[in-house]
Amino acid sequence: MEGFVKVCLVTGPDGRALFREEHIALDQGKPPARLSALMQSSGCQLRRSPVGFRSEFHCTEHPQWVFILGGRMEIGLQDGSRRSFGPGEHFHSADLLPPGASFDPALHGHCSAQQGDEQLVTLFVRD
Repeated sequence: MEGFVKVCLVTGPDGRALFREEHIALDQGKPPARLSALMQSSGCQLRRSPVGFRSEFHCTEHPQWVFILGGRMEIGLQDGSRRSFGPGEHFHSADLLPPGASFDPALHGHCSAQQGDEQLVTLFVRD
């Protein structure tokens, strides 16, 4: 059965953010247009980030899907790894601060940056 790859940004056992991939089955709908099971959401937001936008390291406050509608977004992790997403690509951001932890910008979270000469347009869909 054909599926969908969900790129996930999560908090690992050591408190650091990391990427992992999960499989979502497309086992509903009809053969010409396969669907996943319905997923709940609690709302969505659109964001426009100008050329040159960069964030500091931070943790996700609410798990959410991030869909890139225009431009490019780079996500950087504490281990120095980076991953870039362009129009039509996505990731699920769920790198929450570990329970009981105080945020440490040298340990926790991720940073994001607009790439290239086109503003970044994103759609956030909260779980």
